[in-house]
Amino acid sequence: MEYPMDADPRTREVADENFMRQLRQTFEQLPNDIPIYMFTQKGMDDVFAQTNRQIVRAFRELTPKVTFKEFDLDHELAQKWNVDRSPTLLIAPERISIRWLGAPLGEEGRTFLETLIMVGLGQSNLSEQSLKVINKIDAPRNIKVFVSATCPYCPQQAVNAVKAAIEKSNLISLEIIDIQCEPELADQYSAHSVPQTFANDVLIAQGAQTEEVFALSLLKLAPETIFIPESDAELVESDLVIIGGGPAGLTAGIYAVRSGLKTAIIEREALGGQVATTPIVENYPGFTQVGGKTLVDIMVSHALQYVQIFPGEAVIDVVPGNPITVTTNRRKFQTKTVLLATGARHKHLGVPGESRLAGRGISYCSTCDGPLFKGKKVVMIGGGNSAVTEALHLHHIGCDVILIHRRDNLRAQDFLTKQLFKTNIPVLWNTEIKEIRGKERVEEILIVNNQTNETSTLKVVGVFVAIGYEPAVELATKLGVELTADGYIKRDAKHRTNIPGVYSAGDVEGGYKQIVTASGQGAEAAMTIFEDLINPYWLQKQN
Repeated sequence: MEYPMDADPRTREVADENFMRQLRQTFEQLPNDIPIYMFTQKGMDDVFAQTNRQIVRAFRELTPKVTFKEFDLDHELAQKWNVDRSPTLLIAPERISIRWLGAPLGEEGRTFLETLIMVGLGQSNLSEQSLKVINKIDAPRNIKVFVSATCPYCPQQAVNAVKAAIEKSNLISLEIIDIQCEPELADQYSAHSVPQTFANDVLIAQGAQTEEVFALSLLKLAPETIFIPESDAELVESDLVIIGGGPAGLTAGIYAVRSGLKTAIIEREALGGQVATTPIVENYPGFTQVGGKTLVDIMVSHALQYVQIFPGEAVIDVVPGNPITVTTNRRKFQTKTVLLATGARHKHLGVPGESRLAGRGISYCSTCDGPLFKGKKVVMIGGGNSAVTEALHLHHIGCDVILIHRRDNLRAQDFLTKQLFKTNIPVLWNTEIKEIRGKERVEEILIVNNQTNETSTLKVVGVFVAIGYEPAVELATKLGVELTADGYIKRDAKHRTNIPGVYSAGDVEGGYKQIVTASGQGAEAAMTIFEDLINPYWLQKQN
């Protein structure tokens, strides 16, 4: 559990006590024991092995259902279960095949906790739609999910794989691989961004997927991007459906429910949007400086006190009408209004080699992937706040980073610029990337000085990109929502679009792209929706 840096110590203590009490009660109700085995190289006692002992000890203090035994790699049990890497955790290996290469640090602590609970229950908790897909698998699947402790998207994908391994233990085995503990294995699979998922050594996913899309990818042994639910999907009725779980969507959910509206938030990826992967957020009201993920946790915890959130669900279709029908990969919603808070996604460079080497040295998230490049030469592309913040983050975790910017001055705030120069991070001014080269992974980049037209190559193993964002307007376009000349949603002063009952808020509208701005827009939109449901403006136009 994370708290703001200036939280009252007593508040932390009480919250921790409540959390631990809830965990004890949960484990007491589990019908099955949870045996954990750790295998280590004789004479080696690294930080991952030490961490595993501490983590398992903490769970053993909560419940006697968790047991722990440790063996050397030359033990007969290591041979029985084909364990050859140190450290490796096996969880209930007599019943299921789930192993952890490394330790469940940071974000992966969530995965470990969910795994223990599902193993103790003996149930996968897969959705009905996912079960129908998984039950079609009739041949072995060995899953490898590459993760890092700093990746907020990794738990979603790792838990998908855990559920599959528990549900079909006779055919599905799983390895969760920490890229910091197993960099050679990550290199072998060219898994230089996380999460990446392989099944039978075939790449089936780059990034986190919804549960149903993961199941489909596992069945077909190929990357899938969409899942169409069968017609008997669950129906949920509401006053407002918010599509997007970033600052705008979460804030809108709080204000809508406080106004008396039955509200649902749908988010296909990690809650918090871009904030979840921002290393440091500065000057958000109440915090001089706070980790992006910490701020997201605070926002989500607050929102959950009011609004029902449907994480890991992708909206497939929105059909206008009275009511409006929203279809996800898992259920259908019938709602009076819809708020599009779909945010924005990272822009790509659009140069040769970028798509081919994506995830193989090219990254759009230094928080997720930076640890794999410790001690290695990388470049950060961009000149705004995000690029400078992430360059500083890469520098502080031990990467040899160079900033490349196409202009002769940075667009970042003065404070960040001074920090950059203070750390002596080299900057290549007036420089653009023309090509990213490498056979299996990034090896070098071709750059050009846009003032002299002089070209040169630079040997690097990582290319991090932070050149801005483009709005996620696919659903808006499908609905017939009008866009601005810049491609953002066009709306009036009260966040109404041209489609009756459809509203927008946050980065999808353009503007300053600040967390506080998005939150404010979410609140404004929610209050407008409340007023409009009392007195629909579209009916006034008809009269």
